[in-house]
Amino acid sequence: MTDDPAQMTVSATPAALELIGSIKERVGHDLLFHQSGGCCDGSAPMLFEQGDYIIGDQDVLIGEIGAVPFYINADQYARWKHTDLTIDAIDGIGGMFSLENGTGRRFLTRSDICMR
Repeated sequence: MTDDPAQMTVSATPAALELIGSIKERVGHDLLFHQSGGCCDGSAPMLFEQGDYIIGDQDVLIGEIGAVPFYINADQYARWKHTDLTIDAIDGIGGMFSLENGTGRRFLTRSDICMR
């Protein structure tokens, strides 16, 4: 995590925590989130098994939700650092590569801009 006083936070709604729990029951507890910055699945939070997504030097750990670490790319962090993220779960099709795909639910990032 960074010591930046403008550090963003991440939290989860009860619906997101429930979906995380059901995925843990199916695939295990060694998971990680990465906030996508675009491309194939837009800007969706993506859930992976650890080892299926390699965290690099340019990824910033911003917190945990449901005992799962949550990362974002450093460039995106620099743009969003005054934003607090809330991860929700809604009806829909999950990200193509994200573990909720096929559940009928998907993770969604909601944000609040905070000037600290």
